[in-house]
Amino acid sequence: MEKKITVAGNILADLVKTVEVYPEKGMLSTITDIKRGVGGCVPNTAICLKKIDPEMHIRAVGRVGRDEYGSFALGELERAGIDTSFVRRTDTPTSFSDVISVRSTGERTFFHFRGANAEFCDEDVAPASLDCELFHIGYVMLLDALDARDDEYGTRLARLLSRVRAHGIATSIDCVSETSGVFREKVIPALKYCTYAILNEIEAASVSGIPARGEDGTLDDAGIVQTMRFFLQCGVSGKVIVHAPEAGYLMDKSGYALKVPSLELPEGFIKGKVGAGDAFCAGALHGLITGMNDEEVLRFASAAAASSLSAKDATSGMGNRVEVLALDSWFKRQKGTRLC
Repeated sequence: MEKKITVAGNILADLVKTVEVYPEKGMLSTITDIKRGVGGCVPNTAICLKKIDPEMHIRAVGRVGRDEYGSFALGELERAGIDTSFVRRTDTPTSFSDVISVRSTGERTFFHFRGANAEFCDEDVAPASLDCELFHIGYVMLLDALDARDDEYGTRLARLLSRVRAHGIATSIDCVSETSGVFREKVIPALKYCTYAILNEIEAASVSGIPARGEDGTLDDAGIVQTMRFFLQCGVSGKVIVHAPEAGYLMDKSGYALKVPSLELPEGFIKGKVGAGDAFCAGALHGLITGMNDEEVLRFASAAAASSLSAKDATSGMGNRVEVLALDSWFKRQKGTRLC
């Protein structure tokens, strides 16, 4: 039976500008390359999912403006084979990000215009018409209308996820690394209606309040396990997945927790880190919906992220399922560890 995934939320244009060094305040740095691409949860995750499995039906849901960036984003989605029939065009300008990427490290900084994404709301989604097994939405913290307070559910996003779940559809969320300091009040209400939660270690720690790293900057496995347990206690009904550059973590309702280190990539392999988290998420969603076991999910997600790292933009480096699995076998990684 054909698998179907709906990806909802942020749709934007990414203007990726490569510099030799990120300048200090008041200083200048030369831009050596400019590339325009699509960005946000919907294009990044949906296109990666479609490239991994071209036969899988992937639908996009969101808002873009009636402008050049909106036409560009829709065009890129449609060229990738994504169903855009549920993407609404409005008079509000399309959201975009200026992405400053340091050439030598791939590290990036985002300057974001919220635009049409801020108006995307629960009324834009008709759960009865979704016709899918899995509904994934992101980014919490950058969807103003859905992040808004709801007296009954906590947030409008929680209300939406409740409606989707009521139609027998599995749900998943992703967040963004944002600095406003209100992660808990925006994310926790939605967890009760999530089948899966997939976040990076910074976002996860911001929700739980439990540090993901020690004072020396290394990953704190015990802290991440506590964070995943916290997410499950908040209502996630399936699995919690936390990813970091060094490793991926997974915990299910039984309390079983697993850590799988990232692939050891050769020098020069990484061309850019834009969208690596979305690529990991796409790999995880593919693994979950196709019945991979927990270690296979983390290994595949890690290899999908590595594929993304081979290109400057968010999606060009992604290969199909066979190519991602091959990448997993080509490069070394440390053995996965059961944490509890």
